[in-house]
Amino acid sequence: MPLADLINLQQLIPFAAFVAIAALAWWALDMVATGKPRTLERLDALRHPPGRRGQEEPVLARRERMAKVLETAAPKLAKPLQPQSEMEMSKLKLRLANAGFRTEGATTVFLGLKFAGLLFGLAIGGSTLLGTGMSKSSMLGAALIAGFFFYLPTLAVSILARSRQQRMFLGLPDALDLMVVCVEAGLGLDQAMRKVSEEMKKTHPIVAEEFGLANLQLQMGRPRNEVLHELGVRTGVADVRALAGVLIQADRFGSSIAHALRVQSDSMRTRRRQLAEEKAAKTAVKLIFPLVIFIFPGIFVVLVGPAAITMMNQMFPLLEGK
Repeated sequence: MPLADLINLQQLIPFAAFVAIAALAWWALDMVATGKPRTLERLDALRHPPGRRGQEEPVLARRERMAKVLETAAPKLAKPLQPQSEMEMSKLKLRLANAGFRTEGATTVFLGLKFAGLLFGLAIGGSTLLGTGMSKSSMLGAALIAGFFFYLPTLAVSILARSRQQRMFLGLPDALDLMVVCVEAGLGLDQAMRKVSEEMKKTHPIVAEEFGLANLQLQMGRPRNEVLHELGVRTGVADVRALAGVLIQADRFGSSIAHALRVQSDSMRTRRRQLAEEKAAKTAVKLIFPLVIFIFPGIFVVLVGPAAITMMNQMFPLLEGK
């Protein structure tokens, strides 16, 4: 084969790989988006006229199809990455629970997404490798692309968990103040938690969700100590774990729950104020780099520039005269 034909063939390999990946993605999207046959759609239209159906039904149907596809494909994709011990499985469940994913199939979907990301990264890295040639740098780039897509679900879960814990930390003092008011008004701890979950759905939805789940577990008959301990572990927030410990001790020794809640709320507000003061104190140090890189050069040019030009205009003629 002539050399020119061989070069043209090597140039066509990346385009062929791109077309193959695009066709595979199109087929997967078509499998996900494919709805009912036309006959069944017409029967549904006759059974439910457009005037009676809401506008949200197509969106809900599409979400249900996506959920079914994930439920079907996730176990097969997650099988190679299943934890080998119960301890690893419990750690994975706790990590997902900290991010707000508490369903039974959350671990399977998470591992399935990781494996799918690995396959997608290998496909992109392989096409890049074919396009740039077999070299160490290209192989390293392909491995980095595959690793990035493999760890992308883990990174997303970590970001969601951190954001959720921050919002839980900021909304917890307000929830404790409301619980103090409820307990001092004569309500029990269970009724106070239910009131918090009902009243704070709009202001602090994460706090309301966690307290509502704890109240539901109490209504199902679980011991209060176990529910409070699980609340602290599930959220992953140190203040919630401290609150759970205080409430467990107050319930065990029969002390005043309202006083314990008030003390805990004051300590949380003090800690939040200290964190704000700490961030304010760090602001001056963080402003040094923008000042040095962006502001000081401009100020230097404005202040020193005219003097430098004047010195050049006066000194150069003298130097030339000598």
